[in-house]
Amino acid sequence: MAAIPISDDYPARRAPIVTYLLIAANVVVYLITPVAALLDRYGVGTARECAQLVFLYEWAAIPREMLSGHQIPFAELHDNLVPGPCLSQLQPFHKTVWLSPLWAMFLHGGFMHILGNMLYLYVFGTRVEDRLGHLRYLVTYLVFGYISAYGFALTDPHAGTPLVGASGAIAGVLGTYLLINPRGRVLGTLFYIIPIRMPAWVLLGSWFVLQWLSLEADSQDGTAYAAHVYGFIAGMLLGLALRRSRNMYRTGALFAWR
Repeated sequence: MAAIPISDDYPARRAPIVTYLLIAANVVVYLITPVAALLDRYGVGTARECAQLVFLYEWAAIPREMLSGHQIPFAELHDNLVPGPCLSQLQPFHKTVWLSPLWAMFLHGGFMHILGNMLYLYVFGTRVEDRLGHLRYLVTYLVFGYISAYGFALTDPHAGTPLVGASGAIAGVLGTYLLINPRGRVLGTLFYIIPIRMPAWVLLGSWFVLQWLSLEADSQDGTAYAAHVYGFIAGMLLGLALRRSRNMYRTGALFAWR
């Protein structure tokens, strides 16, 4: 289903401060990186493309590095991974590998990439933050990002391609939303044009199925579908735990009253 969410029908009880801050941080980081192509300091044409590539190898999460705990040797990166025209821009750098999934959550590969991610975060993050509270929401968001990144790394442990984007963390938010607000309704656009109001489970369920099918089909479009799947499942597990705890609380309150 090619549907894009615009808003949901849940009236938040508190301002989604963390969601807004996450969106702002992602946008600001995107605008100041060479990927946005806004700052003159990165040059134009091939020079800018090289700056983007070198930047991603330095800051993005790379499965091979994540699982080994060591960054790719500079000599190997110099010889095998960076195209000839970029060699002059490649300088030795030190990378804290275990932090790379964190930095990668705030990096994006293009305007449409960040636009789609932030739209989903805005629509569904508000409800999840309201349910969890600001601090727990932030912590779980970051945990979802790590789970999705390492899940992707385990599916392709020898990959040397940089992994960027908040999609994995946001997938966790979607999974949590689906379990804590299954009866919610979402206003969106069908095929990017037709306004439609639909149950949240239809939109999120079809989104997950699309990620799973793309993963099974071994899609080569550059999207880390495995990260989305791992993040969504982690979010559903959290949502299930929240529902169970809420039911236990209600049951306990009922027996206490009796």
